[in-house]
Amino acid sequence: MDKKLRQLRKECLRLSHICQDGNLQSAFSCMEIIWSLYNGAMNWCPEKALDENRDYLVISKGQATLALYAVLIEKKLFDRNDFADMGSFHSRYCIQTDPTKFPEGGIENAAGSLGHGLPFAAGLAMSAKIKHTASMIYVLTGDGEFCEGTMWEACLFAAGKHLDNLCVIIDDNHSAGAMVNMGDMRLKLEAFGFEVFEVDGHNEEFLAETFAGLQKNGKPKAVIADTVRGYGSRTLTDESIWFHKAPNAEEFVMLCKEVDEF
Repeated sequence: MDKKLRQLRKECLRLSHICQDGNLQSAFSCMEIIWSLYNGAMNWCPEKALDENRDYLVISKGQATLALYAVLIEKKLFDRNDFADMGSFHSRYCIQTDPTKFPEGGIENAAGSLGHGLPFAAGLAMSAKIKHTASMIYVLTGDGEFCEGTMWEACLFAAGKHLDNLCVIIDDNHSAGAMVNMGDMRLKLEAFGFEVFEVDGHNEEFLAETFAGLQKNGKPKAVIADTVRGYGSRTLTDESIWFHKAPNAEEFVMLCKEVDEF
């Protein structure tokens, strides 16, 4: 894991410590995915954050918001000093995002209840087709999120409308197995009409190659990224209590040290 990804994970820890909230395991598992998208895969930069022809990233798994904030801070869209009161009543920075509070862009959707980001992204992709814009619509989902019926309804719609400008990225950190056996996700998505790719979700090079190779060939895309919850910290990986726990001052120092040594 390179220096930049360590820095981004420590920023997640800082934000979680400030607001005393957040799902760090989920944020850590998808960090390489979000960074790869904003660091070259997407047609996006702070100056294009409101451009109609930009690429979009919809965060369907809202528990990954800490990772998105960290990346947008690194990309200079947000000032990290503005997060000093994150989670307070008057702060616009909260764990589940509200795009109405970000007139400068960067936050594309409201996050909260699972199962809604993919339908929203499919709508964006359909809109881009109608308006003939060049936008690619990426949507980050969790594997467990596919227990929601709205996800599969959106898949039917996307394939039926040939939304080849839509890419569903599944952060497969093996959460679904705790709820229900999902079976072979690749075969399911292919049966729904998707072009499916499988990749190591913690390998920046493989992720970049996968995103660069996507082609508009009439089929929506699905990238199944194999990841580990809490990747980058031994404690976050091994201890299930961190599914939804924020670090106190002592734990913050300890976790930052683990990230540096990972």
